[in-house]
Amino acid sequence: MTGTIHLSPPDVGPLEESYLIAALRSGWVAPVGPDLDAFEREVAGRVGARGAVAVISGTAALHLALLGLGVGPGDVVLVPTLTFVATANAVRYTGARPIFVDCEPHTGNIDVALVAELLHRLRSRGERVGAVIPVDMFGSCADYTALLPVCAAADAPVLEDAAEALGATHVGRPAGSFGLVGALSFNGNKIMTTSGGGMLVGDDLTLLDRARHLSTQAREPVTHYEHRETGYNYRLSNLLAALGRAQLVRLDAMIDRRRRLRDRYAKLFASAPGVDLIGAEDTGSNCWLTSIRVDRERSGWAAAELAAHLAARDIETRPVWKPMHLQPAYADAESLLTGAAERLFAEGLTLPSGSALNERQVTVVLSAIDEFLAARTGISAE
Repeated sequence: MTGTIHLSPPDVGPLEESYLIAALRSGWVAPVGPDLDAFEREVAGRVGARGAVAVISGTAALHLALLGLGVGPGDVVLVPTLTFVATANAVRYTGARPIFVDCEPHTGNIDVALVAELLHRLRSRGERVGAVIPVDMFGSCADYTALLPVCAAADAPVLEDAAEALGATHVGRPAGSFGLVGALSFNGNKIMTTSGGGMLVGDDLTLLDRARHLSTQAREPVTHYEHRETGYNYRLSNLLAALGRAQLVRLDAMIDRRRRLRDRYAKLFASAPGVDLIGAEDTGSNCWLTSIRVDRERSGWAAAELAAHLAARDIETRPVWKPMHLQPAYADAESLLTGAAERLFAEGLTLPSGSALNERQVTVVLSAIDEFLAARTGISAE
C-alpha cells in the first residue's frame, strides 16, 4: 500500500527547509523582511512585470486588483462560469456584480466570442464594465491573442486570474503578464506553494503601490498608527516568502515532472474511445492539473465510474469546477451560456497530477486506470 495518492500535494524538500531556516535565523520573523522583497522581485522577473505585491492568498490578490482598477458598486465584471469560487467572490467583495460567461468546450477557458457579444450587450444597456477576468484554466492561458483586442475595443480592463498558471505561456509570453494586472496563487495544491499565499503582478506601479498600502491595513507612513480609509490584513509574511523563493528555484523542474506525467496519461488513454485530455494541444501549459473528458456514448463508461474505481484504491480524483451559474450562492447572477461548462462538469475528471508523486505512486495510478480500461473496453495499454 502507498497510502492515499492525492491530486496535487505540495512538493517541498531540503531546499525549502534551508530557505526557511535561513529566514528564521535572520530574525525576520515578523511580517515583512528581505525574503518578502526578494520574492516579489523574483516573481516579477519570472512573469516579466515591473513590480509585484505578495499577499496571503490569490483571493486577496484578486480583491486588491479589482480595487486598484476602481471597481465598485454599480459596476459589472465579466467572470468565467468555469472557475473556482474565489474569482466571483472577489467581485462581490467590491460591491460589483459578476456576470458569468461560458467556456470553450475543449480548453475550459473563457469563450472570447461570448465576451465580445456580452460587452456589446452591456454597452447598449449603458452598464459600466469594471473589468473582464479571464481565468487560465488547469494551467493553460486563455486565448489572449483574441481576447485582448476585444476588451480594448470596449475599453474594458483585463485582470488576468493566473492562479493556476504560473510558468505557463501563450505565444511565448508568460502567464500573469496579459492584463493591466495579474493575480497568482501559491495555495498548497498549486504548481508552487508558500503554504498559502498569492501575488499581484503588473507594470502599473501606482496600482501596485495602492494595493500594498491597502494590504497593510491602509496604515499611513507615520510613527503612530493612523488610518484614513479601510484597509485589509493581506500582506504575506517573510517566512512564507522564503518558502516561495525556494519553490521558484525549482519551478521549471516541477513543471517538467507534471508535463511528463501528462504525457503518460495521454499515452494511456490514446486507444480509449471517447476520452480526451482537456487542453492537451496547449504546449505552453504548465500542466498544473491533468483533466480528462469522457464522452459516455463513445466510451461506454462515465467519468464518475473511473473516479469510483480509483477511490476504491485510495486514489484521489475530482470533477472539474462546478460552474458558477450552478452554485447556490450565485443562482441569481446573470450569465451568457452555451452549455459547454455544464458538459465539462458532467463529463470531466481531474487525475493525480502533482510533481511530488513518486514513481511508485504514478505506477499505482496508471495501473489502476489500465485495469479499469481493460475491464470496460478490453483494451490494455500494457
